[in-house]
Amino acid sequence: MKSLSYPLKFAPILKEKIWGGGKLKQILHKDSAKENLGESWEISGVKDDISVVENGSLRGRSLNDLLENYKGAFLGNRVYEKFGAEFPLLIKYIDAKTELSVQLHPNDQLAKERHKSFGKTEMWYIMQADEDAKINVGFKKTISKDEYIQHLEAGKITQLLNFEKVEKGDSFFINTGKVHAIGAGVLLAEIQQTSDITYRIYDWDRKDQQGNSRELHTAQALDAIDFEKKDDFQLNYATNHNQSSNIARCEYFTTNYLPVKGEIKKDYSTLDSFVIYMCVSGKAEIETNGNKEIIEQGQTLLIPATNKLVIISSEEVELLEVYID
Repeated sequence: MKSLSYPLKFAPILKEKIWGGGKLKQILHKDSAKENLGESWEISGVKDDISVVENGSLRGRSLNDLLENYKGAFLGNRVYEKFGAEFPLLIKYIDAKTELSVQLHPNDQLAKERHKSFGKTEMWYIMQADEDAKINVGFKKTISKDEYIQHLEAGKITQLLNFEKVEKGDSFFINTGKVHAIGAGVLLAEIQQTSDITYRIYDWDRKDQQGNSRELHTAQALDAIDFEKKDDFQLNYATNHNQSSNIARCEYFTTNYLPVKGEIKKDYSTLDSFVIYMCVSGKAEIETNGNKEIIEQGQTLLIPATNKLVIISSEEVELLEVYID
């Protein structure tokens, strides 16, 4: 069996979207002929969108193949016990040239009952934002179901939404049930549960090239929406060089901000999980067991759980460090 002793890079799965733009190609250097590139799925275990290794001796092997053959050595024993042969996270970069739909995601219970899927708790890290770019997170105030329906039917749902101006480095946690929308001009990194279940409630009255509106999930969403105003979404974190500073921690993932200048050694001997690095700016060399791999802005690496010492070298890089605690 081939070794897991090096940082794994997966081929990005690129998705054209009605709201997508050119930043994934221009800023993150994704290679695609697609014009409206909206998402780069960096590591995915979603059915029909399974990631494939593109470097080293495991090149060409699928994520599912690695899970099946290496189990806890790949995922971490505790993570494997919990999730089995299903990769628990979906890692993406997203470019919104125009607004995404106003949407929400069901929790684990609803998603399991309706879709035989995980729910979709997620977080965002803003990599770049045009001037005055905004996102929607939650409602301005706590509302009733009736109030929501009245505004939705009158085409005035945006009057109830809370909008936040964003800039590079801002980070947000999106609980299941919380209405949200990435606004125009935002490029971000997203860490989420493995799920592609989205309930779209409003799509800015836009049409596709054939003049059709996208499907809305009005009825399904009613049981899934959190109508309460909660200021639980803005994430604050320290920015000390050569230290992992926690941004978000939940039962599904832990995400740290890790800016590196020079060389550091990361000791994961007490962690029973794989580690993912998302490069949100700069460039670094990542080394495990004498095996080296370069990571640049917009790229992602996975360190299999069996690797307990990682050396990171860089003139200057900003990484998101993701694992399951």
